[in-house]
Amino acid sequence: MDQTNAPQNSFDAMIEATESLDPIVTAIVHPVDEASLEGALSARDHTLITPILVGPEDKIRAAADSAGLDLSGIEILNTKHSHQSAELSVKLVREGRAQAIMKGALHTDEVMGAVVNKTTGLRTERRMSHIFVLDVPSYPKPLLITDAAINIFPDLMCKADIVQNSIELANAIGVDKPKVAILSALETIYPKIPSTVEAAALCKMADRGQITGGLLDGPLAFDNAISKHAAKAKGIVSDVAGDADILLAPDLEAGNMIAKQLMYLAGADSAGIVLGARVPIMLTSRADGTLSRLVSAALAQLVVHNQLGKGLM
Repeated sequence: MDQTNAPQNSFDAMIEATESLDPIVTAIVHPVDEASLEGALSARDHTLITPILVGPEDKIRAAADSAGLDLSGIEILNTKHSHQSAELSVKLVREGRAQAIMKGALHTDEVMGAVVNKTTGLRTERRMSHIFVLDVPSYPKPLLITDAAINIFPDLMCKADIVQNSIELANAIGVDKPKVAILSALETIYPKIPSTVEAAALCKMADRGQITGGLLDGPLAFDNAISKHAAKAKGIVSDVAGDADILLAPDLEAGNMIAKQLMYLAGADSAGIVLGARVPIMLTSRADGTLSRLVSAALAQLVVHNQLGKGLM
């Protein structure tokens, strides 16, 4: 990358941006381990969320005792098992008692299974998608990567929803017109690589108002998306190339590899959130530390208040 001395303060800025906002009521799904509880309580202490702990009360209290955490004043809704925890958390949202969901110590499939249920879930007309937000030491601003966790092989219309979700998250964190790089293996349209054709179609959809709020360009290879030097060397004239806010991956495998490589080889801090449901969903990994959970909560809080400001909630 071109930017080698950029300060790593994107996450600090996001948390600071929430200081004037009211905490959002958040259902913590099955927080029966120390990491889940520590993340939820840390987010509460930073006035990001007001947690409702949903899970087997004896296991929750045992995990709290083991970690030396005080659960005084926190509402606990007792369940028998993780599936029931997920279902009850979704029910809290449907009843207007929760404004967001945070995953605890259970599999993502269990949470999302309750969320996508056609009868009792939290579906909207838009496809749900996951967005990684990375604070990369060598990049001068937050970098959003999508989708790396939910949609395995998204088709064109699914990608349009994925892009729209990521634009709305970028707006919520203060990027007025985010630059969206639609990734492929090369920067020219080549029919044998379908992602290049879909990239061109997405750009035209943005031109015609089917995708709004962002500036799209693609196909772009990864280096052209984040390096002005690489883009110039290839003769690419673009306002997006070399300055992307959002990277749209061609599929889940590619998106996941890009995000994990930046985390483990480039030292990026990460947070993540699912949009496209009625409320934001924090799908933290069991390997995530407190910072990741804290920033994910900040993202959810910013999204909720941005939607409230637009009269969407």
